[in-house]
Amino acid sequence: MTADLIVRNARIHTVDDALPRAEAMAVSGGRIVWLGDDADAPEAARTIDAAGRLVLPGFVDAHNHVRLGSDAACVQLAGAADLAEIGRRIGAWRAAHPEARWIECEGFDYSALPGMPTAADLDPLTGDLPAIVFSYDVHTMWANTAALRRLGIDGDHTDLPFGVAQVDGAGRPTGFVTEFAVRGLSRDGHRALAALGVPWAGADRAYTRLLDSLDMATAFGITTIVEPQNSVDDLALFERARSEGRLRSRLIAALFHPRGTGAGDLAEFARAAATYDDEWLRAGPLKLYIDDVVEPHTAALLEPYCGHGDHRGDTFYPPEEFAALLTELDAAGFQAFVHATGDRGIRTVLDAVEHARRVNGPRDARHQVVHVECLDPADVPRFAELGVVACMQPRHCSPDIAGPGRDWAEAVGPSRWSKAWPMRSLHEAGAVLAFSSDWNVAEMDPMVGIYTAVTRRGLAGGPAWMPEESVDRATAIRGYTMGSAYANFCEHDRGSLTVGKLADFTLLSENLFAIPAEAIPGVRTDLVVVGGEVVHEG
Repeated sequence: MTADLIVRNARIHTVDDALPRAEAMAVSGGRIVWLGDDADAPEAARTIDAAGRLVLPGFVDAHNHVRLGSDAACVQLAGAADLAEIGRRIGAWRAAHPEARWIECEGFDYSALPGMPTAADLDPLTGDLPAIVFSYDVHTMWANTAALRRLGIDGDHTDLPFGVAQVDGAGRPTGFVTEFAVRGLSRDGHRALAALGVPWAGADRAYTRLLDSLDMATAFGITTIVEPQNSVDDLALFERARSEGRLRSRLIAALFHPRGTGAGDLAEFARAAATYDDEWLRAGPLKLYIDDVVEPHTAALLEPYCGHGDHRGDTFYPPEEFAALLTELDAAGFQAFVHATGDRGIRTVLDAVEHARRVNGPRDARHQVVHVECLDPADVPRFAELGVVACMQPRHCSPDIAGPGRDWAEAVGPSRWSKAWPMRSLHEAGAVLAFSSDWNVAEMDPMVGIYTAVTRRGLAGGPAWMPEESVDRATAIRGYTMGSAYANFCEHDRGSLTVGKLADFTLLSENLFAIPAEAIPGVRTDLVVVGGEVVHEG
């Protein structure tokens, strides 16, 4: 046998229990045709000498908002710890962009301001230019007075296509808009923002964000991306990237199913799934929300938020309605990705899956609970029992993001910290873990996620937060490869380095199993191969 490509002198961690390790791998026709010892390797037209470095399956990022990305045209507020720093960054951006008609910012951290921000906080920093600020998780939007006017937000117009404007005791909008991810990223919400002239919502800006994120994913060794929330309109962006040769990682696009989605929409989703269904671009899973996020107290908790009276947050659907909806979607053969962060929100989803199985009969649906941030111990075993995948983002549980002193930990209170991102408990209970970045909520680099899953420490080190819920390195790598492949029904051709599977792999600068944990974030991809073709060289 003569192969197209041979990788030799490698430490190949296959994530395949049948053949856990190999020294060499041969590729032909875009697929793996042989694995074994160097001495037995076949001839090949091209040879890659790995020089003893670690080879892993290409990463499958199970929740990566490449279409949102990080927008270079926005003021970047990541790391801005207070209002003064936010003002400095906005001021510097305005000086560099004197022609701007809007000020758009992203990456705002809730902890930068005590309480919820208001237009009055933003007005002195922005003047008469309309300004909007997206939170780091894109679940909320903060607007100044000029933007409230431009967006048509007043005391009579608070229930918006792109969110819910919060009001003060007199019924006046405060400038803080919740549910942006649920509404503003929907087809109707996005169209409404574009019609109002918000530059961020323009098609050219969206395509630029997509290309930048796709390039980043490839460079990080992410060979399959799951874009978790799209309208059918957005699929044209991915098709364009593919036709222009910019889609070098494979992509699975979930379609957004907001409340009110009807039979006509479901038929459109089914047509899209039939149209986009190959190894490079696939559509089909449905994205739903059952609750929002913990930091602004909009996730649904079993017990009240710490220091907020009886407030427990709300689910977007009454439990009985959501159970009926999921049962309908399940019967129609759809896979559901359900955003759920609070323990009551997660339980509502699990109850709905249980109801669907009781009504429709068990099937290999692989419905996902996405985020699983605050999970009651009683619900841990239900993931495996119901065949529900835990799609989790390890970086979110880092103490410098969610730990003591941060808004997440303070909102739930110390008595519930043991419920925070229970990765080890889920794994030991037999649940499938599908790991992901949730870019641009957190860094896209899988090394950052693996490090956090293993250490539960911040990137600067320091004490671990809830270290009893950390996982070992092999489990973390599986979560980013085979776990995420299984979660998305593609374990037959990716997720492990196995004969017959697609030749998607990455060659790392260091051996993840041989270096101190604190060195993991510094590991880089020296080579990335998709379908037997080199798509990135570090």
